[in-house]
Amino acid sequence: MTQTAAPQTAGVIDGARSAIAQSIRPLGAVFRNPALRRMQLALLGSLIGDWAYATAVAVFAYGVGGAKAVGFYFTVRLALMAVASPFFATLADRMPRRLVMIGCDLLRFVLVSAAAACLYVGTPAWPVFVLAGIASVSAAAFRPAQNAWMPSLADSTEELTAANGASSTLESLSFFIGPAIGAFLLTLTDVPTVFMLNAATFLWSALLVTGIHARPGSVAEEASRTEDDAEEQKPPAGVLRETAAGFRAVTSDRDILMVGSLLCAQTVVAGASAVFGVVLAVEILQTGPKGVGYIDSAFGVGAIIGGFVAIARAARRRLALDLSVGVILWSIPLLALWAWPHPATVFAAIVLMGFGNPLVDVNFATILQRITPDAVLGRVFGTVEGACIATMALGSLVMPLLIKVFGLGRGLGVLGAVIAVLVLPWLPRALRLDRDLAVPAGVPLLNAVPMFEPLTPATIENLARKLVRFEVPAGSVIVREGQESDRFFVVESGGVSVSHGDVLIRHEGPGDFFGEIGLLRDVPRTATVTADTDTVLQVLEREDFLDAVTGQSEARMAADAIVSRRIAL
Repeated sequence: MTQTAAPQTAGVIDGARSAIAQSIRPLGAVFRNPALRRMQLALLGSLIGDWAYATAVAVFAYGVGGAKAVGFYFTVRLALMAVASPFFATLADRMPRRLVMIGCDLLRFVLVSAAAACLYVGTPAWPVFVLAGIASVSAAAFRPAQNAWMPSLADSTEELTAANGASSTLESLSFFIGPAIGAFLLTLTDVPTVFMLNAATFLWSALLVTGIHARPGSVAEEASRTEDDAEEQKPPAGVLRETAAGFRAVTSDRDILMVGSLLCAQTVVAGASAVFGVVLAVEILQTGPKGVGYIDSAFGVGAIIGGFVAIARAARRRLALDLSVGVILWSIPLLALWAWPHPATVFAAIVLMGFGNPLVDVNFATILQRITPDAVLGRVFGTVEGACIATMALGSLVMPLLIKVFGLGRGLGVLGAVIAVLVLPWLPRALRLDRDLAVPAGVPLLNAVPMFEPLTPATIENLARKLVRFEVPAGSVIVREGQESDRFFVVESGGVSVSHGDVLIRHEGPGDFFGEIGLLRDVPRTATVTADTDTVLQVLEREDFLDAVTGQSEARMAADAIVSRRIAL
């Protein structure tokens, strides 16, 4: 028996080492990227401060009105955030995302500092609660802006996934570090001091974000817009219509709806865990409420391991499947707790749930960043975030009823079964989405075209999916001078001759391109192109080419430079 267990243990250890090794390279790329490094450090400082601040607010509320005051404050806070998130996220699509993040940081700095000042001068409790609540609501645009900005800062899909993984891991770490710092400072100082620490972390975050600059020509960050561009981006209607665009994007796209539904299924359990975690500690661990700390620690261990695994699996491009598995790992352990109510089962179940958490967080963010149009990306994140906060509150409300009606074990079993039933029907669509998100064969060919270099990886992939392959026999005329300009061509194999009148201008081979002059200048073909040998071409239609190139300033500048150089020849 020992001999059998040893190879199994060694296999688990080797698998863990492999996952860590496979995640080191993309994580290294994230922190070598100055923009992503600043983003992660800004997020870490802000999250640690937030958790320390939440601890201090809970202590203050308990001192004012006991457990009822704590519960009332956090319930109202979650409700306000759920309602505000879709509205505030509109800012992430209407303004430069860097400015939105900085504005959120500075506003929270002012509000939390004001709350600390109220405590120092001894005002009544209500101004502190009001300022603290407004500070929470004012954060509603920060994460949507960050998530919507990230694709423009990453140089590849794997790097984007790794950046989301780093963010998830930092959130898990801050879950422990922040409250620990808050509790430690409260033993040495007082609540106002912890408030000021949180205010300082917002300044830290704002300063780091100030130094972040998007990749040239990116869609998501448009800090370099001209005034005319900004004018074109003004909302055509009121705030409600603009906010509704996020809801429409979620409900009209089945893939986005799937991602949002899976995430909400997980957050129902996350909200319920705030209740059943305490009951598990009391009834099964028999440690009393303080055992929640042990449960949280087990969750954190699983989350850190899961984060490495999620990043390591990024190259396999199974984002939607991994997301689904992550949600299932929040349901199956509940069934195990029903079947085997034992302390060992509690820790095993919580570790599995922690392991599944980054599979959900990392992959949901990456999928939305890749399938959502950039124009509504911030609002989609805000809509999904608002829904998740609402379903988290729902879970915390439903769990006490399940325990009262069925008891702890059966209540957990019912919750786990319901979540599993909600997830399983989405699996076929998840598998189909993963096939759609596979890297198209034409990506390397498009990456070699100079005018496409400023485009984000997601934009290149979308273009590659629109390529149409043409095989042209030797001697065939591909385009003729004076014809309508309707397509852009890239030579995959073979070769072509480009001539103007009777004059041969140049020969082009694999990786070269033609057709851009007529499209960009909106004129008929300026040259005749003939296949020298049997040639394979990849073709983009006029609208697809122009949308990609003219929609980003750096790409347009690169294209204009190529056109000017070729006309001069």
